[in-house]
Parts: sequence; C-alpha cells; structure tokens
Amino acid sequence: MATGDQTAMAKPVETVETPAAEGHGKQTWPLWEVFVRSSRGLSHVHAGSLHAPDAEMAVRNARDLYTRRNEGVSLWVVPASAIVASDPDAKDEFFESPKGKDYRHATYYTKSEGVKHL
Repeated sequence: MATGDQTAMAKPVETVETPAAEGHGKQTWPLWEVFVRSSRGLSHVHAGSLHAPDAEMAVRNARDLYTRRNEGVSLWVVPASAIVASDPDAKDEFFESPKGKDYRHATYYTKSEGVKHL
C-alpha cells in the first residue's frame, strides 16, 4: 500500500436525515463514535456509535445509551469523519513486518542467565 493512498483508506461519513423544525426541510445528523472508560487507570474502549446534531448532544446521548448502569467514569465522543482507519481487507500487506528485521521481534534475543524476571 502506498503512503500517498491514505485518502483511499478513509471511510465515508455516515449521516442520518431527520425532520427539522417546521418549514426548514430535513436536517442531517453526523455519526459519532463513543469511547467509555470503565474505571480510573484503564483505557477508553470503543463502545459503539450514535447520531447526534452536535457534540454536547452526542455526549448526553452516549451517557444515556452506554452508561445506564454506572459502567463508566469517562466518555469520549468523536465525529466519525475525524477518524481515519486502515483498510481491513489490506491487513496482511499493511501490517506485514519488513523482511530482514528480525531484531524487532523478541524471538531474536536470547534469555540471559541469572535474570529471573524474564
């Protein structure tokens, strides 16, 4: 995969059309990705997605949808359009380790005598 092909990796933004206020036609709400941290010291984990008109409403809806039973201590909401992801179909070539660089893997090194914690 060429480095300049990063735009080909990005996925299109998903939106949903909803009725707007009377006389204003339809409104498009962007897709937001939700990340929840279940307790202090842990990492945020992707919990799911939702549609909301703005960031404030996305946080409120994420709280109501993904932390109903006190599962979290922190929420992140990120516009899906801001996330750039690699193509899952190109995982073999994208994540393949360069040939001749075995030193990057722990199998290259030998275990030292007398070191008990390894």
